[in-house]
Amino acid sequence: MVVYSFGVQVFLIRHAAAVDETLELRDPHRHLTPEGREQARRLGDRLRWHDCAPTQVWTSPLARALQTAELVAFAMQSDVCVEVLPALAPDGAPRDVVAAVRALAPGAAVMLVGHEPSLSAIGALLVGAADFEGLAKAQAARIVDGALRWRFAWDADAPVPAAPAAPAAPR
Repeated sequence: MVVYSFGVQVFLIRHAAAVDETLELRDPHRHLTPEGREQARRLGDRLRWHDCAPTQVWTSPLARALQTAELVAFAMQSDVCVEVLPALAPDGAPRDVVAAVRALAPGAAVMLVGHEPSLSAIGALLVGAADFEGLAKAQAARIVDGALRWRFAWDADAPVPAAPAAPAAPR
């Protein structure tokens, strides 16, 4: 597996808490609950205080992810335009997302807002691992030069540093 290391920072963010699906309100249109809106704002505020400044914000087209992306970016005091990337939808292709990230210029910092298990698949591809621990709702993971640096929950005081990567097994 190829490890991604182009000098681009990636922030994986799972959408915040959303209303349940009903017969009237289908999955793509599920919006954030009031608690989910607060989670997104608080996550953005925490990211801002930890020097996270995206140059791009890409989100799934689903309502809950789009709302999360906008609230996080606003709380970060970012004026970056939130852009929909269809590949971040639950039925999207993680490899297409990674290809889009690889096309960014060195020094870019992209925030990807989406869903599980897609974000875990994207994370695994970016760090060159067989798997990547799933993100909780309104949780972020920072990947720099192909390595997971930390995870940050909306209600945490500080990021949780990633454990050092285990050495590769001899072949």
